[in-house]
Amino acid sequence: MDFIVQGVEFFHKGGFVMYILLICSIFVVTIGVERGFYFRRSDSGRKFAIEFCELMSEDNSSEAKKLADATNGDLADILYQAMGKQTKNQEKIASYLEIQSGIALSKMRKRLYYLNVIVTMAPLLGLLGTISGMISAFSIFNLESGQAMAITGGVGEALIATAMGLCVAIIALAVHSYFAQRLENVVTDMEQCFSVVEAYKEQVIHRATA
Repeated sequence: MDFIVQGVEFFHKGGFVMYILLICSIFVVTIGVERGFYFRRSDSGRKFAIEFCELMSEDNSSEAKKLADATNGDLADILYQAMGKQTKNQEKIASYLEIQSGIALSKMRKRLYYLNVIVTMAPLLGLLGTISGMISAFSIFNLESGQAMAITGGVGEALIATAMGLCVAIIALAVHSYFAQRLENVVTDMEQCFSVVEAYKEQVIHRATA
């Protein structure tokens, strides 16, 4: 209980900027949780991409299509729909894959920009709180009666805002980097799977026109 009381007192010593940083931290956690659930639903996974490409390389398109149908996620849905399309135009298949993947990636990138903003903004807010606190501390001109200690104490309290800002920025950077790496993996999986699907469709069209 005493720890909580000390934490609240420590928080109030940081000044008004601490409330803004608290809102930013809640925002970061909220985005992280929301994006985590979204990627869990939308990311078909690297294991699926590897198995799909192996089946296609073995010319086992029927099993690859069944795998895509049985797997959740945007990539699996796109591949299943692409393999089911009956068209003799290779450009239409490529265009379909490009458009659908662009839509899926755009949804995955949603709200990640806000994390990038917080990474830059949080240290600046902390610095603003520190400067504000130091201005208040050094506004004491009468150094008698122990007020020199008040100045040093004020400077120490002012640094709380900077520490808080850095903590929020570090957490936001970690969350952003995690999802950016997952997004990069999704892009790589899409490129690999799309290349084998386009090659498969090209063979089908060539056999049909031969």
